[in-house]
Amino acid sequence: MDKMQDTIDILKQYNQDHVIKLLKKLDENKREELIKQIENIDLHQIAELYENTKKEIEFKESKIEPIKYLDKETLTEKQRKRYDELGEKIIRNGKYAVVTMAGGQGTRLGHTGPKGTFKLDVYGKGKYLFEILIENLKEANQKYETTIPWYIMTSKENNEETVKFLKKHKYFGYDKNYITIFTQSELPLIDINGKLLIGKNFKIKEASDGNGGTYSSLRASGALADMKERGIQWVFIGAIDNALLKMADVTLLGMAKEKKVQIASKSVVKANPHEKVGVFCKMNGHPKVIEYAELPEKMAEEVDKKGQLKYGESHIMCNLYTIEAIEKISQEPLMYHCAFKKNSYIDEDGKEIIPEEPNSYKFESFIFDAFEFFDDIAILRGKREDDFAPIKNKEGVDSPKTAKELYEKFWNRQK
Repeated sequence: MDKMQDTIDILKQYNQDHVIKLLKKLDENKREELIKQIENIDLHQIAELYENTKKEIEFKESKIEPIKYLDKETLTEKQRKRYDELGEKIIRNGKYAVVTMAGGQGTRLGHTGPKGTFKLDVYGKGKYLFEILIENLKEANQKYETTIPWYIMTSKENNEETVKFLKKHKYFGYDKNYITIFTQSELPLIDINGKLLIGKNFKIKEASDGNGGTYSSLRASGALADMKERGIQWVFIGAIDNALLKMADVTLLGMAKEKKVQIASKSVVKANPHEKVGVFCKMNGHPKVIEYAELPEKMAEEVDKKGQLKYGESHIMCNLYTIEAIEKISQEPLMYHCAFKKNSYIDEDGKEIIPEEPNSYKFESFIFDAFEFFDDIAILRGKREDDFAPIKNKEGVDSPKTAKELYEKFWNRQK
């Protein structure tokens, strides 16, 4: 009863009276489950995040400038050879690991199940996204005579299904001793009045806290400790939904090593000023990516003397870190961004409400917000047709159709 009263007191403090009413209605087992969940939620943090939804993001007092990069296409033969040799040495010596962020569902693609289990219609028979990435890793393993440790981050929502899928397909021939699966952390969903949403299971609804949660989840899950035990020095982090993702780019790796930076990234030129991608810049002397939804229109359209976009380097979720950088970031709190979404919930009478309009806030940290903890970043500009075939939408831009075209054209060029 003391625990129940403590929970009620803290819920009252943060104006969550509807949860108190629910607690009093539940049977003992369900009540205990809900109390346990509430104990693990930082209600003070949620209250602060809610207050932040009322503020507009402004960059007025910040000094923003374009960022320097190296274009892979214009590297001299000597530069390219030097970078490739440095990068190859790291991979051959077993000092390199790869992380794939695979916590999302394929809902936007009309696919039921984890995004990684989506089958892209290539070459008639099709390939699963997991299969495409594994082929990429196996090719690198063969080329550099090693086995790269692979860490897959799932969500609580899709972990079980992902594990089953990979087991069923025998990990598409990848050595399972080199595969580690871990889940990312979550944050509660709240409505427009800052009230916690209740789900059908009579628990507080939670959702993955964004790709920025990768760092702390690597630490909390023990995956980071595992990397250190294996003697890993460099870690690549990429997303599941890029059919042209190069997870072992020795040029990028060698460039980062040569430049003595702790973080590096690959970019492609924005297709147009309003493409929905984050863009690299320097803010107050530190590397920064401004998300497309937060980029002022004037900045998006600004061009340099050559008529090229000043802020045209797209962040394509192709990031590289030293193990020390991951360790540092994993202990730092990242800022949260707010997304306004549609989410069903249970009202005070236990009735499920399915909204027609967005009704709740989801809080996410972005992986690139960690770049600001460093003085410098090495950026290698790649080519869209070689490096970036995202699968985000069911139709139109960044859809399975566009990814299929890019994927097939790329591999036809390699023949």
